[in-house]
Amino acid sequence: MPAPVAGMSPSIRIRTLTDGGQQPLEIAHLVAEFIDAAQRSLDLAQYDFNLGPETAEIVGGAIRGAHARGVAVRVIYNVDHANPIPVPPPPEPDVALIESLGVPAKAIAGVPDLMHHKFVVRDGATVWTGSMNWTDDSWSRQENVVLTVESEELAGLFTADFDGLWKEGNVETSGRVPPKRVRAGEVLVRPWFTPGYGEDMSQRIARTIARAKRRVRICSPVISASAILSVLAQVVSERSVDIGGCVDATQVAEVIHQWRENGNVEWKSPLLRTTLTRAPFSGKRSTPYTPDSVHDYMHAKVTVVDDLVLTGSYNLSHSGEENAENLLELRSPALADFFAGFIEQLYARYAVDPVTVPK
Repeated sequence: MPAPVAGMSPSIRIRTLTDGGQQPLEIAHLVAEFIDAAQRSLDLAQYDFNLGPETAEIVGGAIRGAHARGVAVRVIYNVDHANPIPVPPPPEPDVALIESLGVPAKAIAGVPDLMHHKFVVRDGATVWTGSMNWTDDSWSRQENVVLTVESEELAGLFTADFDGLWKEGNVETSGRVPPKRVRAGEVLVRPWFTPGYGEDMSQRIARTIARAKRRVRICSPVISASAILSVLAQVVSERSVDIGGCVDATQVAEVIHQWRENGNVEWKSPLLRTTLTRAPFSGKRSTPYTPDSVHDYMHAKVTVVDDLVLTGSYNLSHSGEENAENLLELRSPALADFFAGFIEQLYARYAVDPVTVPK
């Protein structure tokens, strides 16, 4: 299981991953431990589920074991489609592995965008979520965040979102679960689901940043959502609060290239340049995507504003507003300090190569 954060409710546990900081087998056992505790039900929404033989045996064995002891297991996963998509391209889940589990499973074709969730609901009482896909590269070569939250109310909202995807089988009609505030122990938690509440979620993040009093820390592969980018450029220029963070430099360059090719959104480039060059942001120079290359992205998705944390599967991107995504909004000084420290460590690790945004 992920570990509790000092000073926080035991209902919330956190695990952060860094490039080279852990091995796939370690995380496979972590996932299996979570699955092994299931007694009644497991709903798994996984954007990418593609493991090597050793990790597949551990995780697949845990799922088969749960099914064998009477746990009701359902799996949904993303599949490719013909529409244009943002970088990097979507993965190809191991359909043979999923089919070998012997449990009900459904492929979701992302229309207009991706089924990008990485969550599990266990026994209608505990939620596993965050940025981490179920692949060996995600577990060993990427920065990622995993949270488990014990709350029947929160689990009920995630189950409602899962049920919508399971029933309708497409992204476009999903994410219509209202962002209701619930409690996990002493912590107030608010889940956001997209695309149903995609624009509202981006506006919420932007308003939160605009009202920051002390600090803003951001960890996101890219930053391209208009509302968020506009506010960040303004706050950075005003130098009113302490702002900084870490992005994936390779993916930022690819986004800039896409904007130039598109022409209609190139106006975002000056905003991104202002944000990333007038505040201390560093960028990981990940390996450009090919199907056979190592997938070593800076993949964590966390925003800290004062004592508020926003984290989940959502990149701070426009396409993310239309994906099937989830984001948790958690108000906790201890959790905010923990994640601010994590982001600052990543900034320091990649600060040797400052982010550049071509003019």
